[in-house]
Amino acid sequence: MSGAKQLVQKEIEDNFVMVFSKSYCPYCAATKKLFSELEPTLEDGKTYNVIELDQRDDGSDIQNYIAQTYGQRTVPQVFINGDFIGGNSDVQALKGKKLNDLLKAPKKTAAEHKA
Repeated sequence: MSGAKQLVQKEIEDNFVMVFSKSYCPYCAATKKLFSELEPTLEDGKTYNVIELDQRDDGSDIQNYIAQTYGQRTVPQVFINGDFIGGNSDVQALKGKKLNDLLKAPKKTAAEHKA
């Protein structure tokens, strides 16, 4: 599990928007579509990344770690600027000004991620 923990923490820290997904999930598809449309509006240095859990040998370990740490097992699992946002319904509920404000916030430093 420590490999999953390290991977998850690194991806959340390295990517301004991080989505843990499954390729066949319609809710994941909706979330990825939204962020793909918003990605061009991200400021320099802010990245968007997706990890497809069903396409990785360690996908279940990653999903288990996120479930234990953040309390959500279902996908997608969305992080913005190091903060756990939730799933597709949570992201869709933020659409508009709230989501734009989150995406425009200053990128956290490595120290702020660990705080």
